Amino acid sequence: MAIRLFAAIDVGSFELELGIYEISPKTGIRKIDHVRHVIALGRDTYKNGKIRYELVDEMCKVIEDFADIMQSYKVTGYRAYATSALREAKNSQIVLDQIRVRTGIEVQIISNSEQRFISYKAIASKDAEFNKIIQKGTAIVDVGFGSMQVSLFDKDALISTQNLMLGVLRIREMMGDMQVSTQMQNTLIEEMVDNELNTFRKVYLRDREIKNLIGIGESILYLSRGSHGGKPVEWITAEEFINFYEKIKLMSLDQIQDRFGVNAEYAALLVPAAIIFKRVLELTGAEMFWIPGIRLCDSIAAEYAEEARTVKFHHDFSEDILAASRNMAKRYKCHGPHTVCMEKYVLGIFDCMKKYHGMGRRERLLLQIAAILHACGKFISMRKPSESAYSIIMSTEIIGLSHMEREIIANVVRYNGVEFDYNRVQLNEELFRNTKGELSHEDITILIAKLTAILRLANSMDRSHKQKLSDSRMNVKEGKLVVTTSYEGDMTLEALSFNQKADFFEEIFGIRPVLRQKRRLS
Repeated sequence: MAIRLFAAIDVGSFELELGIYEISPKTGIRKIDHVRHVIALGRDTYKNGKIRYELVDEMCKVIEDFADIMQSYKVTGYRAYATSALREAKNSQIVLDQIRVRTGIEVQIISNSEQRFISYKAIASKDAEFNKIIQKGTAIVDVGFGSMQVSLFDKDALISTQNLMLGVLRIREMMGDMQVSTQMQNTLIEEMVDNELNTFRKVYLRDREIKNLIGIGESILYLSRGSHGGKPVEWITAEEFINFYEKIKLMSLDQIQDRFGVNAEYAALLVPAAIIFKRVLELTGAEMFWIPGIRLCDSIAAEYAEEARTVKFHHDFSEDILAASRNMAKRYKCHGPHTVCMEKYVLGIFDCMKKYHGMGRRERLLLQIAAILHACGKFISMRKPSESAYSIIMSTEIIGLSHMEREIIANVVRYNGVEFDYNRVQLNEELFRNTKGELSHEDITILIAKLTAILRLANSMDRSHKQKLSDSRMNVKEGKLVVTTSYEGDMTLEALSFNQKADFFEEIFGIRPVLRQKRRLS
C-alpha cells in the first residue's frame, strides 16, 4: 500500500498547530513537519465568553498559511479539530464559518471526551510501553490549557475518567488580577488544585493503587526537556520530578524562558503545569512518570491511521468505552446479572436483524452502552427512573463518545421507559451543530427509535430479572423475528411484556417479534 501524506491541524486554546505525517502499514506514523503559532484564544473565551474579531482574523491568516503548506506537501487527507476555546465560545459557529470561507479549511469542534480519547489512542500506538505499563494501576493525566483529564487503568482496562477545570491557561487567567507575590500565587494554585483533586480522590481512588502516571499535554513536553538540560526525558521517578519542581518554582519568568526556550507568555504557564503534575504524583502515590511526547496533532494522525486501517493497534478501544460504562453502571447500583443478560439480548437482536436495520458497528456499541446503563436512573428515583437516567448520562462524561452519541444513548434509555413520540425527541441544538458527521435531526431521531425498539424488546425478555430466557436463540423467518427458548417454567410475565413491546418493534422495522417456548417431549 502506498504511503499516505496526512495533515493534522489543532485549533487549541493557546496555539494553532499543523503536523504533516507519512502514514504507511510498513513504517507506521512518521511526523515529517511541525508548525505552531501561539495565539491565546482561550484567554478571550474563559474571560469574556467570546473570541474577538482581531483574533479571528489572525487565526484565519495562520490557517491560510497552513493550507499553503499542506498544498506544497500534496497531502491526500487532513483533519482540523478545535478544542475547549472554540467549544465554549458563544460565537463558535461564526468563527468556524469565517475559517471555512476565508481558508477553505473545515474545522470540527470535538467534545472533551473525544479529544482525550484520541490522545489516548496516540499513546496506545506505542504498543510495547503502553501495554506493559497499564498492567498495573495507571493514571493518564492530560493537562491542557482549558482543563485536565484523569483516566484510570487497572489490569488493561479503563476504569474511569474525569474532566477537571484545571487547565493551565484557565488557572493563569484566574490568578491574573491578584496582586500577590509569586510564592503566594503558587500556594493559591496548589490550594485550587488540591480542592479539585481531593474530591476526585474520595470518589475514584478509595480502593485504587496507582503505580504509574502517563503525562500528556503541551506543557509536559517543555517540562520534560527542561528537567534534563534540554534533552527530552521519557521516564522519570516521582522523586526526581518533585525535586525538579522545587527548582522551577524558585525561577523568575526570565530564567524559565531561558531554561525552556519559550516566550514570556508560555513561561507563565509552566509553573502551574508543574504544580498540577506534582500534586497528582503526591496524591496518587505513583512511583514512575512516563512522558510519551504526545501532541494533539499526533493524536489526530493516530485516529486517522486507525480509521483508514493503515496502522493496526493491538489495544481494543471499544472495550475501554464498555469498561468505563460498566463501571458507571456499578456506581449507580445497576443489577449485575440482569444487565449482563440485557447486553446479550440486545446484541443478539441487533446481529440477526442486520439486513433490516441498516446500522453499523458504532450504532451496535451505542446500543450495548444503553443496555448497560438502562437502569441507572433508579439510583436517583424509583418513580421517574427514565428521566433520572437521562440526566445521569448527560451529566457523566464517557470517554470516546461525542456529546451527540451520549445524547443518543441518554434518549434511548429515556424512551425505554416512556412512550416514544417522534415530535418530542429533544436534542441539544448547540451540541448537534458541533458534532462530527452529517446526520440530520431527523436521521438521529430515527436512529434513537431503532435502538429504543431493540432495547425495549430485550428488556421485556428479562422482565422478572430471573434470566429465564438466557438460552434463547434468535432468527428472522418469514417476516418475523422468532425468539425461541427451552425454558420449561412459567414465563407468563416475559410473554406479556414481550407482546406489549412487539408493536413498537414492528412499527419501526416491519418485522413482528414472536416468542416461542420449545417444550421437551416427555
